[in-house]
Amino acid sequence: MLIPSIDIMGGRAVQLVGGERFELDGGDPLELAERFSVLGEIAVVDLDAALGKGSNLDLVETIASRYPARVGGGVRDERTMTRLLDAGARSVMVGTMASPEFLSGFPRDRLVAALDNRKGVVMADGWRSSTGSSFVQKAAELGAYVGGFLVTAIDIEGSLSGVDLDAARLTIGAIRDSGFRGSVTIAGGIVSAAEVAALDAAGADAQVGMALYKGLLDPAEALAACLGSDRPDGLWPTVVCDEAGVALGLAYSDLESLRAAIAERAGVYRSRRRGLWRKGSSSGDTQALVRIDADCDRDALRFTVRQAGSGFCHRGTMTCFGPAGPNGLGGDERGFALLSRTTGRRLAELRAGGAPAGSYTARLFSEPGLLSAKIAEEAGELCEAEGPERSAEEAADLIYFASVKLAREGASLADAERVLDRRALRVTRRPGNAKAPYAEKGNEAWKTGIH
Repeated sequence: MLIPSIDIMGGRAVQLVGGERFELDGGDPLELAERFSVLGEIAVVDLDAALGKGSNLDLVETIASRYPARVGGGVRDERTMTRLLDAGARSVMVGTMASPEFLSGFPRDRLVAALDNRKGVVMADGWRSSTGSSFVQKAAELGAYVGGFLVTAIDIEGSLSGVDLDAARLTIGAIRDSGFRGSVTIAGGIVSAAEVAALDAAGADAQVGMALYKGLLDPAEALAACLGSDRPDGLWPTVVCDEAGVALGLAYSDLESLRAAIAERAGVYRSRRRGLWRKGSSSGDTQALVRIDADCDRDALRFTVRQAGSGFCHRGTMTCFGPAGPNGLGGDERGFALLSRTTGRRLAELRAGGAPAGSYTARLFSEPGLLSAKIAEEAGELCEAEGPERSAEEAADLIYFASVKLAREGASLADAERVLDRRALRVTRRPGNAKAPYAEKGNEAWKTGIH
């Protein structure tokens, strides 16, 4: 569908025409990444590195660690590639160094070959030198080593001239005819929602920069143009989920509600009875919109939200799929999500002066020394535990105290989960040896049979 592009030069987001003429300064790349990430994956390109005039690697790495991003620009050595993959980049775009020899050393599904071409001939070195190969030849050569292709028409890049849809369809067809089944992205000249929808129907994403920065392409219209509905009212069923993927309930969307949701980064829907509905406007149970996804048939949406207050359901429960659970929290909420919300609730109550009498969680918030001692105690007991049941019990104790510590520091178990998800994308492996005092304790415990 739509992939917003952030091209960076001198630490700023910029747009060039044809890769050469400066057109505009788009502002802070981090602010743009935050704004665009609600649409899903973003593309980030280090123009300075691509042109051999410097590097914005630290900034690109930061964006990759925070947002779902494909990144590239001047990736010509193993060290740079590894840094970006380890930072959490969903994929890395490679142009000049796109060869079987270089690409084969990295995970295929996290590589995108950039086929930047002038009239079908692939260019390299920041679009300044010709490879002598057509994009069809390059696609056939590299298809076994990458999970996607980015095909950029350099001649019209940034021109706002409109994409040549016939040529784009031929390009997509030629790549598919080579047997490639990964993703295909088209860039260059795209200016309208209709073009984004046409490319989506042809099986390709649209990577767009200039039209977004100049306000000529409305992201909501681009998304809506790709969608269909078999409902008489034309609404799109919208599954609302929390960040753990738990379904909170079902709502409906249309173009107006999509536009508001994206602009406000909030849970805004189309109520069949009340019209435009901003979740929490009367109850206070608001939603921060994290991401919008369309399903494979393009007739339903998923809103991933960060839910505040009692929950999504009008009955005061977290989800619409069941009665209230422990502590008045409800529906299907359980496990880490329930623990994290309960801990956060106790902290809020304590700060408001209304924590339940005798609440142990409230006591831990008030006595940081006790909290630290309990974390160390429970970690030790988990190390000594034997058998599945005992180990699970001690792990549960440790996680409880860890959730209190996280809440006290302004974080949550969901934040810890995001760190784990990012680390799962690392391609380098660390030895993970224990620090000296802990290594000595571990060895001693093993010798005495406590393990």
